[in-house]
Amino acid sequence: MRTDSSPGTLPAREHLPAAGAGTPVLDVVIPVYNEEKDLKPCVRRLHEHLTRTFPYAFRITIADNASTDSTPHVAGRLAERLPQVRSVRLEQKGRGRALRTVWSASDAPVLAYMDVDLSTDLNALLPLVAPLISGHSDLAIGSRLSRSSRVVRGAKREFISRSYNLILRGSLQARFSDAQCGFKAIRRDVAQVLLPLVEDSGWFFDTELLVLSERAGLRIHEVPVDWVDDPDSTVHIVKTATDDLKGVWRVGRALATGSLPLDRLARPFGDDPRDRTIQDVPQGLARQLVGFCVVGVLSTLFYLLLYSGFRTFTGSQVANGLALLVSAVANTAANRRLTFGVRGRGGAVRHQAQGLVVFGIGLVLTSGSLAALNTATSDPAHSTELAVLVAANLAATVLRFLLFRAWVFPDRGRSHETPAEPAWQDAPAEPAWQDATLPLQPVRSPLPTRPSRPSRPSDLDPRDFR
Repeated sequence: MRTDSSPGTLPAREHLPAAGAGTPVLDVVIPVYNEEKDLKPCVRRLHEHLTRTFPYAFRITIADNASTDSTPHVAGRLAERLPQVRSVRLEQKGRGRALRTVWSASDAPVLAYMDVDLSTDLNALLPLVAPLISGHSDLAIGSRLSRSSRVVRGAKREFISRSYNLILRGSLQARFSDAQCGFKAIRRDVAQVLLPLVEDSGWFFDTELLVLSERAGLRIHEVPVDWVDDPDSTVHIVKTATDDLKGVWRVGRALATGSLPLDRLARPFGDDPRDRTIQDVPQGLARQLVGFCVVGVLSTLFYLLLYSGFRTFTGSQVANGLALLVSAVANTAANRRLTFGVRGRGGAVRHQAQGLVVFGIGLVLTSGSLAALNTATSDPAHSTELAVLVAANLAATVLRFLLFRAWVFPDRGRSHETPAEPAWQDAPAEPAWQDATLPLQPVRSPLPTRPSRPSRPSDLDPRDFR
């Protein structure tokens, strides 16, 4: 996993103004490999749709990654005949490699890609990129697993897709619903920071991009899509599934070891509601106390359940130690994120180690209370044991909060620190679209639009482009 990038903080999201002359707002990439049959009707259909419905300037980029058939010839003819279409040739295979190459070089503020078979209904394209243009989101994906999606595909692909997404949820704690739908978009400023962190150059590329984005706290917008399976797909399911599982293992290991600087990518929202001071909403110490109390109540209930379970097959002291150990790890993790607002993997191991020291103090208090109870009576009732433990835990809780606040998660004036100069400030000047203030006007194509007609793989008649 690449760890040599120090991306810095992303700038606050802003609505993209109207593009300057000659600069597209959207660059749609179509990665292809040996697609001489489907490429021409796909590009013509997409071009007609964007010309007719998209209110911004656009570009379609055909990214040919080492095709060995006549795909490069077809792509070149399309680029010659259709405006807003260009062709890029790569000498190495890999969908991820093609997307990284084109996205890294593009000057469009919104970057998208879709599969050449156009299985996804194009009416979802504008809803896909609108949240990125408006500044609401950082990435957008089409989802075939949304309740309002309409999907037609075989049982085998349905099973594979749902199983893969369950694996992502279980192993990488992914919250997005559909990683494999070939219909995604990203803001260019986000792509410039994230792409150096993405290692995969094949089919796992966009899954890795999504996982890293989500872990960095970026906003991912999901769009329900209508999708029809392509029965002639050339994807090798077994090899792709194997590579994906290897990618899941690699990314999971990198996230677990904290080798990625994802905590530096959190994007300010500009007007973040969490920065506002609102009446009756606790701030600072009061907010931490509220969060700590909530976590403490839940942890105590969790501890009592564990103690009751362990007590059925072991003594009270062993049951108390095991229950405290498990609940202490969960308590530290919850307080780290919810009470003290510490995000990312940095320092997680140290925090857990310090939390175990605090756990040791709680163990002394509760074990001492049980020892005192057993000295007072030889056979105490289970309800009496629980009452004593609750009282001891309350005392340990107060001490735990003080230690957490002063030692484990101290506030070292983070809000008063001057942030380092982010990497994006040293980048070349932004294109003209950032300074444009023209009102948005629909892009009118000089070509009349008409329905496309079927074509044979090698049938490239210039009259088709009139």
